[in-house]
Amino acid sequence: MSSGPDARPDGTSQGLVDTPNEIPESEKLTFAPLLALVVGSMVGGGIFNLPQNVAETTAAGPAVIGWIITAIGMCCLALVFQNLANRRPDLDAGVYSYAKALFGQLTGFFSAWGYWFSAWVGNIAYFVLLFATLSLWFGGFGDGTTWAAIIGASVLLWLLHGLVLAGVRQAAIINTIATIAKLVPIGLFVILAIYGFKYDLFATDFWGTGDADLGSILDQTRGMMLVTVWVFIGIEGASIYSARAKKRSDVGKATVIGFLAVLALLMLVNLLSFGVMERAAVAGLDDPSMAGVLEHVIGRPGTIIVSVGLVISLFGALLSWIMIPVEIMQVAAEDQTMPKAFAKLNANQSPTTALWFTSACMQIMLVLTAFMGEGVYLSLIYLSSSLILIPYLFATMYAAFLAKTGSEYEGSPGRRKRDLILGVVATVYAIWLLYGAGLVYLLLATMLYAPGLIIHAWARKERGEPVFAGTKELVVSVVVVILGILALVLLINGTISM
Repeated sequence: MSSGPDARPDGTSQGLVDTPNEIPESEKLTFAPLLALVVGSMVGGGIFNLPQNVAETTAAGPAVIGWIITAIGMCCLALVFQNLANRRPDLDAGVYSYAKALFGQLTGFFSAWGYWFSAWVGNIAYFVLLFATLSLWFGGFGDGTTWAAIIGASVLLWLLHGLVLAGVRQAAIINTIATIAKLVPIGLFVILAIYGFKYDLFATDFWGTGDADLGSILDQTRGMMLVTVWVFIGIEGASIYSARAKKRSDVGKATVIGFLAVLALLMLVNLLSFGVMERAAVAGLDDPSMAGVLEHVIGRPGTIIVSVGLVISLFGALLSWIMIPVEIMQVAAEDQTMPKAFAKLNANQSPTTALWFTSACMQIMLVLTAFMGEGVYLSLIYLSSSLILIPYLFATMYAAFLAKTGSEYEGSPGRRKRDLILGVVATVYAIWLLYGAGLVYLLLATMLYAPGLIIHAWARKERGEPVFAGTKELVVSVVVVILGILALVLLINGTISM
């Protein structure tokens, strides 16, 4: 633990962390690719299914309330990531490093492991949706979980794997191009949906009180929470690449600007749909539901426009999200949170071991989708969203901690007060999201957290340290394992399901 004038309250040094892999200047990222990573990570497949996903549980009025809550909460979260990027420039791995700085090694590991799991499980949802969309043009792909779809997804997975092996910077540039390309059909949808919008239809049963299946306004608002988390996952994308940024200030700017742009698109796509078709009709649309809404306005060309946009969007999002879990595992290995094998880079500065391990896990999960039954896409996005909520919560708590203690705020009392409010609001929002997720998906999340203790023990043994630093870490680990076993038993006997 550090000591002396440069020591921090959490025991880390104020200087930049020395890492064994120095990124060459030519491989660092400017503002545009960082912004594209944020936008490209958030604008994946979720926005194309947003009308149906929200309409299934929520009427227009509660949806407006839900978006207001989401806008405030996610805005605070975006500003928290911007603030942390500026206040702690030495923490180059973003989300997980904040948990580690606040609560220690084990919590930092769980945060990194959960984030890594969330990212690649979300990729499987993208693969399923991509091939379900391609089934509109080619037979055999069905709902994205047929064997033809799984083989096709596997081929694409390893092609993307090869692209990332060729270099993160090159992959980021391709992602920038894909991000621009996929925004065009989404913008066209918004314009045409405004043309087809009918206020009377939007106002019909505005609060959903005429539909007994929707429940109270609170239930409806809560029902859309995991969906909104899913479409905003990636808001922290730039912070994960902090170590690769040419200018540290670009990380915060990319996060906030990317968030505001995506928020506007998401709200327009969702709320305009309520004025184009009746809620029940939107709720009954097949994936991608944006295609059904636009087809209602302009006919068959609407499906073609959205489908092409979705394919481009999913390609860009898959590229972003194959890069992100690999990056976080590699950086976590460099600071010894993960085993050092995952820190290995090739000649193109790509994390080879972390990439092979992640791709292998995705391949196994792709095969398992054939046996998961109906509703695979929604199950995967709910699980992915639940897994990432804990890392988000730890990040917001750390931001509030810095502001409360005054660390990094010498001579900035006004800024400190503002950041404390942001941290507290973002923390309350993160807790609200956990409530929205429900116990089932949080319990399923522990089933995936528990095996990570093997990797954690491996990393600790490499450093010649005991697996658990104290009684608290041991107790936390035992609780996670017990809950994980309980989740597995309940899943096997059918008491709970994904």
